[in-house]
Amino acid sequence: MVRLLRGDDLREANGEVCFLPFLNHLCKQNSELRVYILAWDFSVIYALEREWWQKYIFNWTTHAQLQFRFDNCHPLGASHHQKFVVVDGDVAFVGGADICASRWDDREHRAAHPDRYNIETKPYGPYHEIQSYHIGTVAQHLAELFAARWERSGGGVLKLFPALPVCRATLEPSIALAASQVALSRTQPAMLVPPQSAIHEICRLYVAAITAAERLIYIENQYFSSEAIYNALVERLRSRHRSRLQIVMILPKRPEAFLEEIAMGFAQAKMLRSLAKIADDTGHAFGVYYPAVTRADGREAPTYIHAKLLLVDDRFLTVGSANTTNRSMGFDTELNVSWEASSSQQLSLIRSIRYTRMSLLAEHSGVVLQRDRSELGRVRGLVEYLNRLADSAHSRLHHHPMDTSFDEREWLQALKPENFVLDPGRPLFVEELDKQNFSELFRFGKRISWMNNSLFNTSTVGVESQRPSASTRDASPTAFVTQDNSDPLTDEPTRLPTPENIYPLQLSGHLQRSLILAIALGAVVLWWFFQVTGPQP
Repeated sequence: MVRLLRGDDLREANGEVCFLPFLNHLCKQNSELRVYILAWDFSVIYALEREWWQKYIFNWTTHAQLQFRFDNCHPLGASHHQKFVVVDGDVAFVGGADICASRWDDREHRAAHPDRYNIETKPYGPYHEIQSYHIGTVAQHLAELFAARWERSGGGVLKLFPALPVCRATLEPSIALAASQVALSRTQPAMLVPPQSAIHEICRLYVAAITAAERLIYIENQYFSSEAIYNALVERLRSRHRSRLQIVMILPKRPEAFLEEIAMGFAQAKMLRSLAKIADDTGHAFGVYYPAVTRADGREAPTYIHAKLLLVDDRFLTVGSANTTNRSMGFDTELNVSWEASSSQQLSLIRSIRYTRMSLLAEHSGVVLQRDRSELGRVRGLVEYLNRLADSAHSRLHHHPMDTSFDEREWLQALKPENFVLDPGRPLFVEELDKQNFSELFRFGKRISWMNNSLFNTSTVGVESQRPSASTRDASPTAFVTQDNSDPLTDEPTRLPTPENIYPLQLSGHLQRSLILAIALGAVVLWWFFQVTGPQP
């Protein structure tokens, strides 16, 4: 049960405040309302972190107007990672936020907060997230994207109604951007059956933005292990005839789970150390930080960074679901939204993007924005200023250790976990739509991560894109969604098969969990049988 409201909002509420009961209540109140929820059909490898009976709870205990589906239409090994909500085709939310427990926090990120607890009153630590809010035409495009995903998952064709702006709720954002347009960018893995070409718009977006940077690169992310982004940073740092950069990264001090630290932690530590050395050798300023506060007992309480943001030169900003990992750049399904001031005449947008950076840095460091506005808003000497804050005992900002929890464990070093296929940049069994990647499969089979990857599941969607006109030296890799349910090879409408027809030999996450449960129950029955029928003393 995920509680949607906290604090004063919760105390002032007059109805249901938990996610599923709230949606169920809305359906009872409005006979014309239809609610569709599409979730990643997670693998058993995440069984301890997820609700096993979610499908039955959502479909059997709720109103008939609410429909829930698991999406397992995907290449083997990936995950459905897009996170967006569309209301009436007119309001949309896009970002990195999961609708689950242990996610709520305010921007103060206190060590202990009376409202920061799960439904079972279990408290959790500080948490930082970024979610964007949109109105108008972009919401219609996102509704079309959802409808395409829904049909591809086997849910049938959704009838999309015209937008209803008259019913639009008034929301007050934490930070407002002075923009009238927004671009959508995606990651989509290639598939052989049904035919689906790869889409790497987010990767190209990141690489192009980093390459074009002249003064500042600011990154907030949950991980940093993408080879493409690392290589783009290295190339830009080594450009001798280009201006010197201020590069700032805000990352979690440690990944949340053991598997994540093995999958991305080792690569992240090596990349960060390498970038720090290259920046020092080439005269760029490079700073990596994590925010934390001190508990009453004197222990450190790091803020977990779950945001996914790239800001360049106070002129370009992108947020969304994509981590700076190999998976998010080419393997998982992702969705980002972006804004760009393509002209120096767009002063309002430039100022609002700069204010976004200042506000985030104030949040992470704990300094008062109005008091230190000039320092937070500067570009030249920004890393030097942040280093002084990180060296101070009174700041929330700390220097990132650029290591892992396992650096001293020789047995893990001997296994070379950075070579595990846990953060691939493309599907393991396909390189092109008409060519199986046997060399990748051979290398994959030699590694001990075969079992782990065979248990992952995700989802995909086929949509066409139309790029806007270029505003920089390179064509912009962002895209506006214009079509759904089309075959990318022929551009003709195609009948989308159900997940069962796509990978006959691949068990869905639901079937995996059912099989594991059946095996466990069988083991219990056998144990009981031998206890009863065994020799008596």
